[in-house]
Amino acid sequence: MAGATGFEIEAGNTWVRPRTLAALRWVAAAAQVATIVIATYAFDIALPLVACGLAVALLILANLAILATRRDNRALSEAEAVLTLISDLAQLALVLSLTGGLNNPFALLIVGPVTIAASALGLRSTIILGVVTVVLVTIVAFVHLPLVTTAGVILAVPQLFELGFWLSIVLGVVFLSAYSHRVATELRGMARALGATQMALAREQKLTDLSGVVAATAHELGTPLATIKLVSGELARAVAGRADLAELHDDIRLIGEQADRCRDILHSMGRVGKDDLHLRRAPLGEVLREAAEPHAARGRRIDFVLEPDPGGAARQPVVPRRPEIIHGLRNLIQNAVDHARSNVLVEGSWTLERIVVMVHDDGPGFAPNLLPRLGEPFLRGTGSLPPEAESGGMGLGLFIAKTLLERTGAEVEFANGDDPDMPPGAVVRVSWPIEEMAPPEAGGLGENVANRL
Repeated sequence: MAGATGFEIEAGNTWVRPRTLAALRWVAAAAQVATIVIATYAFDIALPLVACGLAVALLILANLAILATRRDNRALSEAEAVLTLISDLAQLALVLSLTGGLNNPFALLIVGPVTIAASALGLRSTIILGVVTVVLVTIVAFVHLPLVTTAGVILAVPQLFELGFWLSIVLGVVFLSAYSHRVATELRGMARALGATQMALAREQKLTDLSGVVAATAHELGTPLATIKLVSGELARAVAGRADLAELHDDIRLIGEQADRCRDILHSMGRVGKDDLHLRRAPLGEVLREAAEPHAARGRRIDFVLEPDPGGAARQPVVPRRPEIIHGLRNLIQNAVDHARSNVLVEGSWTLERIVVMVHDDGPGFAPNLLPRLGEPFLRGTGSLPPEAESGGMGLGLFIAKTLLERTGAEVEFANGDDPDMPPGAVVRVSWPIEEMAPPEAGGLGENVANRL
């Protein structure tokens, strides 16, 4: 009869919450009891009520046991979840064998547990539950009590239909579990990849914020340090030449030296902070150089070309220094440096409508069979290099870059170079609408207009 268990599925989590499982078991037990009562008294089917009652009681006792042993709602491990599901499948198979086997229209519900498990458990657990389900369905098909009405009429479908029903359940177990497992795996992978993207963006944002704090700190501490330096100098001159104050003179000189040291440290920190947060907006070329700076000393030459396209404004556009843009472009340049033989070209161009950045390396290019999938998470081996030359990352660099840049309104395209004047390496093209990256600056407020009363 009716009855199936389920899971509380969390992104990236394959464990089962006992209270959720218990709640669904109560629903399953209530559904089984309701179906038995309706079949007996509404359709005059002579069911073995005592045996059916004992079978439902097994489910209720198992539910009470899990509630008693898991009061803290601590998640079940995968092995515990598999054993629990197998027990539920066995209980459902027992109820079906007492109520007509595959002649019972509710036999289809035996597909439920393995399908839901495929969404929450690993591949091995899914295969185990699928095999157990097929075995139990096969046993129920041969070992079952017939459905008999109170008038003695046997309710049974033709054997050909029963065989077809068995085959449909088996195929349903295979197809639905495989489909659910595949979709759940992709969703969990995407969740992990998006989590990594959020972490990368948060890290870049923290670094940007920290640079601003450093610059402000250096500016604010400059005045008191200058005062300390001035006062220590006057004190040094006041005690100079007095033998009885020689030790005090050394202490005053040490204070002045340490003040100079603090000034130099803060000057360096302030310069770094201003270089990294010199403005919230910067010329396109400066943003590209900032993105490439961590990879400038990795043994590959990085060239920059900045020029307007025909019909574009001659003046270099000023673009936002958003963490998404910096980190996204940095990942693209890192990928190019990883696969380049000797040179990486970063081109920036602009028209009246769009700003375009192209990253071109002289490496072997993207693998042609992977070009349509570039930008997907956990995609490794994007170049045509031998396996030993590939970087050991997780395959998230291009995904993170593409995701972050698209959040800023960019379009990201991957291709292999076809320019006869350049080596046929990989090319990444990033383009933004001009209004997203370089909105027109607000003009003056104009002349004041006298108020008229």
